[in-house]
Amino acid sequence: MQWSLYLLILMGQCCLFTCRLYEYHFIAENKSWSEAQRYCREKYTDLAKVFDMTDMSRLRNSAQNQGEAWIGLNNNTGGNRTWRWSLPGVKYIHNDSSWNLDGRTGTEQPGNCGRKRYDKGAKKLVDVSCDRTMWFICYDGMKKDNKTLNLIETFMNWTEAQSYCRSHHTDLASGLDQVDEEKMKALIKNEDFKFSAWVGLFRDSWRWSDGSNSSFRYWDMQLFNDEQNSKTCAMTLLNRSGKWSSDECDKEKPFFCYDDKLILIKENKTWEEALDYCRESHRGLVSITNLQEQGWVQDKAKNASSPFVWLGLRYSCTLDLWFWVNDKLVCYEKWSREGKTEDCGRAVGMQSGGQYEWVSQRDNETYNFVCFK
Repeated sequence: MQWSLYLLILMGQCCLFTCRLYEYHFIAENKSWSEAQRYCREKYTDLAKVFDMTDMSRLRNSAQNQGEAWIGLNNNTGGNRTWRWSLPGVKYIHNDSSWNLDGRTGTEQPGNCGRKRYDKGAKKLVDVSCDRTMWFICYDGMKKDNKTLNLIETFMNWTEAQSYCRSHHTDLASGLDQVDEEKMKALIKNEDFKFSAWVGLFRDSWRWSDGSNSSFRYWDMQLFNDEQNSKTCAMTLLNRSGKWSSDECDKEKPFFCYDDKLILIKENKTWEEALDYCRESHRGLVSITNLQEQGWVQDKAKNASSPFVWLGLRYSCTLDLWFWVNDKLVCYEKWSREGKTEDCGRAVGMQSGGQYEWVSQRDNETYNFVCFK
């Protein structure tokens, strides 16, 4: 087959096919949250975690009724709140120089959502009440080569802004590289144009049963008031578009488990050795074709004993392109700023901490790796 025809076929498949890195299972038995957690850990991997709206669709499609069902989110943390970015896969790393804790203006009250003031002199993050209304910045990351920021000049509270961005773009702008980057200058029309805007920063005390870093939340804000927030186990409301609320953990309900198809191998091997190991013992080195899968893989990478974990992505000198070992072209990328070196004998390692970005490595380096089971 000619290489040009081969590439066209691959491009047509690029983002249409993905291996399922996990499966959801709806369990139609009434159990307390702790009993459901124990059941899921014995039969599958754990109570269900959710990374994005795609996960929510899959979760709902696996259900067999329209009632309430436990998921793996709980608030048994003693009220210890943690800052998170709304966009899945973006890890919050505290930076004192990015904050102005005395920067609230007028009647603004301290709160659990982050906004920025954009003008010539004040561009730092401020924590204010999520109920306040202001403009907001959406991030659109659907197009590989045309990721954009969009200033929405409509007044909404933080939750409304998040819902708007997820419906019309990808999410609220998340990560300092987005809220501070050069593209923001294009949204500021002139030096006298000053505005405050929501960005995708919030804090809460909810945690996933399996210790996942997923920041995705899908609360039904018409129901999730202060009284609900004092209840410590989360459920999805299948008759309200799958949105979430909470209940007392000893109540008995059906529940969702998830079955993980990924395994972190905590042995240091070269890329070729990792490839052979995964093919012999499992189904292959993992590939990542979208933001959602990136989130699932980096949840594995965080437990690695090496600074990087091998992915199934390699550079071909013959084709002059990066390709996945399952013959997929690169649909999704998360390269570090200086991490993409196109040269023979290069493969990709994902950082096992920080922002879990991709860095091209010499394939004779030895790291942990992630297999697809």
